[in-house]
Amino acid sequence: MTNSIIISQSHNPWHNLALEEYLFDHLENNSRILYLWQNDHTVVIGKSQNSWKECRVSQLEADGGYLARRTSGGGAVYHDLGNLCYTFMASSDLYSKEEYLTIILSALESFGIKAGFTGRNDISLDDGRKFSGNAFRFVKDKGLMHGTLLVNTDFEKMSKYLSVSKAKMEAKGVSSVRSRTVNLKEINPDIAISGLSEQIKKAFQGKYGYCNSFTEYDIIRDDSGEELDNIRRKHASWEWRLGLSPAFDVSFEKRFSWGGVDLHFNVRGGKVDAVQCFTDSMEPDLGYIIQKELEGIILSDESIRDCVRFISNHVGDSNIIDCTQLYTDLLSWFLQIF
Repeated sequence: MTNSIIISQSHNPWHNLALEEYLFDHLENNSRILYLWQNDHTVVIGKSQNSWKECRVSQLEADGGYLARRTSGGGAVYHDLGNLCYTFMASSDLYSKEEYLTIILSALESFGIKAGFTGRNDISLDDGRKFSGNAFRFVKDKGLMHGTLLVNTDFEKMSKYLSVSKAKMEAKGVSSVRSRTVNLKEINPDIAISGLSEQIKKAFQGKYGYCNSFTEYDIIRDDSGEELDNIRRKHASWEWRLGLSPAFDVSFEKRFSWGGVDLHFNVRGGKVDAVQCFTDSMEPDLGYIIQKELEGIILSDESIRDCVRFISNHVGDSNIIDCTQLYTDLLSWFLQIF
């Protein structure tokens, strides 16, 4: 029997999720792994979720953040360096969700924090406030449980990126369940990521005995670098993060100083398949121009900016609408929506 503890040295979510997938793919029989990692400025969605239904994607990317999609199910979560991620993985004969939960609860108790497993996948205080969510993945001969611990996460940013638009959206995909959240630092001001990590490792070793301890660089063999790079490229790709989102229809409207706009989208595979635009703007061709330029674009920050820039420049030729104001208004609105 082999027990291992592995610590990631990276804060990049695409790298960390790729390393997790690599470790799971190469997990041997009769073995367990505890993997500890952190992501910075990241929204992570479940495998079956719709990116735009769960997150303000363009705003996140415009602010230098990352969108990532994991291989497990469950809902969307925000990660920063005030958040600790943990993964337990084991061959089927050794896998035990109850044991892993006990390890986390034991580590928390060392800081005087008493909690329990609640709902579908949460760890919460007695008053119902949540500070951890978990997700799961199983294949024929092994299983994985991973989760987050909110230690000192920026809730303002969490709300900013996970609060999706109030636009009318008819979308397929598994929706996140929002709960009241709390930082563990509010319960015990002395708790820190480093100390919590040490207590989780200590509880893991106390449960299973001797463990091999590695950094990620210790376990990646020379002949495995290319494989890990390929998995990392998949996690960073537009096709994995956004193209996998289920098809959806969305409509939204807004009034500006130069007129109101009513838009209706059909999105398939992360691209605008069809769009209708209605407006009472004094510029007679504005609706047609918006409709023509949006149709067929990929919903990414760069594509949206290019599209809005073209619209405003084209409309500016008529001198009926201030193209600078049009650009500012449309870009701000689209970034909020998508």
